[in-house]
Amino acid sequence: MNEITLISVISLGSLGAIAAIVLYFVAQKFKVIEDPRIDVVEEKLPGANCGGCGLAGCRALAEAIVKAESLEGFSCPPGGNEAMKDIADALGLVAEESEPMIAVLRCNGTRENSPPKVKYEGATTCQFAHSLFSGEGGCPYGCLGCGDCVLACSFDAMYMDEKTGLPVIIDDKCVACGKCVQACPRNIIQMRKKGKKSRRIFVSCINTEKGGVARKSCKVACIGCGKCVKECKFEAITLENFLAYIDYEKCKLCRKCPPVCPTGAIHELNFPPRKEKKEEKAQENA
Repeated sequence: MNEITLISVISLGSLGAIAAIVLYFVAQKFKVIEDPRIDVVEEKLPGANCGGCGLAGCRALAEAIVKAESLEGFSCPPGGNEAMKDIADALGLVAEESEPMIAVLRCNGTRENSPPKVKYEGATTCQFAHSLFSGEGGCPYGCLGCGDCVLACSFDAMYMDEKTGLPVIIDDKCVACGKCVQACPRNIIQMRKKGKKSRRIFVSCINTEKGGVARKSCKVACIGCGKCVKECKFEAITLENFLAYIDYEKCKLCRKCPPVCPTGAIHELNFPPRKEKKEEKAQENA
């Protein structure tokens, strides 16, 4: 090895050693020490990273919980009360149980109820279609049927019904992450309480046009007649801008409002069949 080569090796070795020392001290100075409890909390979460908690993912939720030293205001829709209880036990905190939520489709503008008047041939995304036209059936508030909500769902809890043209929510798979709500440009999907035995009552329409105009686009649209408001004894139904809304916090699931709706806009899910009234039965037999 000649003198030049030796000098080069020594020089490079010295520069490498100096750089290593500098990097070491920089790393020590800016080192971030994470609370080991973050890993513990993250292990208790389902790892879906769905964003249903309102944060970027499970790791972000774990960091926020540990930093807050409290579970108040935090939730994990996929993990539910069980996951939050496990976290509470691990951290020595108290977790309040919350009632399960579920996504609800507030539109019944099927191809039968809202027959297509035009044929859409643009990009097959709801976001794009929403910026161009009212919809094939003419309702500017109804489902566009392109399936953005289905694509947004990470839990296979939704699918498009080819016959109706509307998305279908699978109760047993929905974790209430809210991705479908965010994906819908028309806000026809709402998070509501799952309800005892998965029973729910809601107005399946968000059209705020006057009754006659709304009915031209969809025969099952809410016409704002107010009959349901008068029928409800619990003040759970309000009427605003020609549209009725049922507050799931106040609704007692008494089932008195659906029969009085002239258009059938009020839906009741997972209830047993209604018993026929004796008078109606007598008339049928007469």
